[in-house]
Amino acid sequence: MKFQRTLSVSAFCALLAAMSLAVAQTGRVDPLDSARWGDMHKSVLADAPFEFDDRVRVVAPATAENPMQVPITVDATALSGVQEVIVFADFNPIVRVLRFFPQEAPAQLGFRVKLQQSTPVRAAARTADGRWHVGGTWVNTVGGGCTAPSAAAASTEWQRRLNEVSGRQWTEGPNAGRLRLRIVHPMDTGLVAGTPAFHLEEINFTDAAGRPLMRVETFEPVSENPVFTLQRGALAGPVDARGRDNNGNAFTARIAP
Repeated sequence: MKFQRTLSVSAFCALLAAMSLAVAQTGRVDPLDSARWGDMHKSVLADAPFEFDDRVRVVAPATAENPMQVPITVDATALSGVQEVIVFADFNPIVRVLRFFPQEAPAQLGFRVKLQQSTPVRAAARTADGRWHVGGTWVNTVGGGCTAPSAAAASTEWQRRLNEVSGRQWTEGPNAGRLRLRIVHPMDTGLVAGTPAFHLEEINFTDAAGRPLMRVETFEPVSENPVFTLQRGALAGPVDARGRDNNGNAFTARIAP
């Protein structure tokens, strides 16, 4: 009987281990151990099927010295059939950062964000089967990035330069195929007393023939004077960028190689 009891305990422990392994293999255990992941799944992903997936990479500094300008690169190119990517920060007062829809361009985008406190920064890529693949990383910061006034608030020139665009394409060397766009805009979050939310809402990138490269939807936590970096993909030649903010101010620009 003693041997049978020992065997039963061993079998029970083996069963628990197998169950833990099965849960881990489904990709549903948050690797970032965030207390808010359940809320994120419900509010951002609408409780849709998901898995944590290392193929969705979020590259960011482990410690960000400037919480108003935190560089982030999202790369979901290891997945096939990516329809959209949404970027969010668990502990930001405004959780959603941006959403982009890769079309002819690869599912990769660089940008900068404002963080209110240390938080996981995540990217969820939706594939053609409707499943979300979630990657992310912790970023530690002193905080306050979402509630600090923009530099434009102290400038008398920002209205004159609003939506001023500069850009560059690389056609050779290690950065060949890369496209960078910078837009002058305060990107006010609306969390500073007396300053309403004022931010870019959408940017569309197309080639000279009008074929779509990528559509980007931006929210308040994107940094002031945002810079977006993407890969041009197989399309060559000039790229047109068209966008608008939440007050209806529009811009257009052509970025030549």
